[in-house]
Order: sequence, then structure tokens, then C-alpha cells
Amino acid sequence: MQNNKTKFVFFGTGDFAARILDYLHKNDIYPMLIVTTPDKPRGRKMLLTPPPVKLWAQKNNIKTITDYSLLSILYSLFIVADYGKIIPKEILNIPKYGALNIHPSLLPKFRGPSPIQSFILSGEEKTGVTIIKMAEKVDAGPIVAISNFKSQILNLYYKELEAKLAELGAKLLIETLPKWIKQEIKPQEQDHSQATYTKKITKEDGLIKTGDSPEIIDRKVRAFTPWPGVYFFVYPPKCKSFGGQDNKKIRIIITKSEIKNGKLIIKRIKPEGKNEMPFNDFLKGNKDLEPQIQKLTN
Repeated sequence: MQNNKTKFVFFGTGDFAARILDYLHKNDIYPMLIVTTPDKPRGRKMLLTPPPVKLWAQKNNIKTITDYSLLSILYSLFIVADYGKIIPKEILNIPKYGALNIHPSLLPKFRGPSPIQSFILSGEEKTGVTIIKMAEKVDAGPIVAISNFKSQILNLYYKELEAKLAELGAKLLIETLPKWIKQEIKPQEQDHSQATYTKKITKEDGLIKTGDSPEIIDRKVRAFTPWPGVYFFVYPPKCKSFGGQDNKKIRIIITKSEIKNGKLIIKRIKPEGKNEMPFNDFLKGNKDLEPQIQKLTN
């Protein structure tokens, strides 16, 4: 890309995008400018916090903006990954070589804001990354390049799979761009009849529901760790470990689990107001809660 003197702008916000930038930078490929989203309040204290891509840019001394209307025709190419906002057609039409999006699924499956979590929840066994030429409709542009994993990716947690997909996406981009710039690639229309769609994840999605099978709960743990977390509520009798209060609803977050012989094995949890701990250690001091937990999780 540098040899071609392609001045590209990178649009991105989250960890997936920051990981792609990191891999590109290790290969001496970096954007002239980064467009990201504004800082947002985060954490218990709701402190104004920059998104991961902005932090990456600050560390690597690359300018960032949040207003894409400031872009000019000086830039030949846009690369988009994990941006989180819809980019208008008039902006997509600015660069000579168009706008390419790196999407962490095998499109047309899992379009939308949560492809990695939705893949894990689905129980499907095959995933990968797709590079598309961006169109007005989200994730519906023609396919420029696609690559699926050749290695085992089952039972990975969200962040583990995200890291692998980001590296795969960056590698595919490096392989694809020289051919794209030389106009050696003809984008292929997606089979829109096979499209599936994902939704924005909310905190409520992490709640274990009555009737959730052990397999579904385990998938939720892998998909929703670290956020929003997979949790259930118990009603402990009056006991010292929870402040001696009767009828107090306590949230328990499952942070690690597995399936053995069709049963859910909870390995680690984080009880409300306490540090993460092995589940067996928790049960030693709270045997009276075991029936409630077993009823919910098995």
C-alpha cells in the first residue's frame, strides 16, 4: 500500500478495529487519518473514555477525527472495520478506489452489529471474514474477498475469537489490496436470499432464562463474556456472606463454563459485590444456594 502511495483513511471504533490496525502497523501499513466515534462515559463512575481505536491512534501518533464531513478527495481509499455508524453514500463515493469493509463473518450470514457473538450463540462450526465494497445498505455490498478458518475455532470465548478474526481480516486485506488497486478483482454480488441478521447486544441478553439448555447457557457464557456477562439471580437466606439480609436478590455472573456429558459445568463465577472465584469455592460457603442454581442451570 505504501509502495502504491495509496493514502487511505481508516474508519473504526472498537477492539476488533484496533486489533486490525495493530496487525497492519506491524507490517508497516498505517492510515493517513483515522475516523472514529466520540468519547463516551464508561464504568461505574461514567468517566468520559476514548474508544479503543482512538487510544491506538494516540499511541501511534496518528490523527483522529469524529466528523467525516471533513474528509477530502486527497484520500484514495477508505477502510472500514467495527465503526458502528452508517456512512452516507456521498462520503463512500469520495475515494478513487472506494470504501472496503472488513466484516467478521462469512457474508451474507450474520450481517449487523454483533456477528461474532451471534455466531457463537448459533452453534455453527464455520466462520471467517469477508471484505466487501461498501454500499448504502449495511453489510450488503458485493464481496471483494472472503476467507474462512482452516483451524479449530470451536469453544472459543468472544474475545479469543475476535482476536483471531481481526488477524485473519488484516492478513486478507494485505493480500487483497494490491489486486484491488490494480482493478484485478471483480466484486461478486452477495446471495441476499441467504442473509441472516444480528442485533445490538443489551445487558438483558445475558440473563439466563428458564428453559435455557446447558448448551445454550454455555454458548451465552462464551458469547457474552466479558460484556454483558451471563448471569442469574438467587435469593439467599439470611447469611453473613451476603450481609445478613433476608430476601435480597443477588446476581451471580458465570465467567467460565463447559459442557461435559450433556451437563453444564460452572467453573468460575463473580457474585455481586465480590471478586471472581472458582464456583466450587463459592458453594463451600453457600451450600443452601445449590438447589436454586441447579434448577436454573440444569
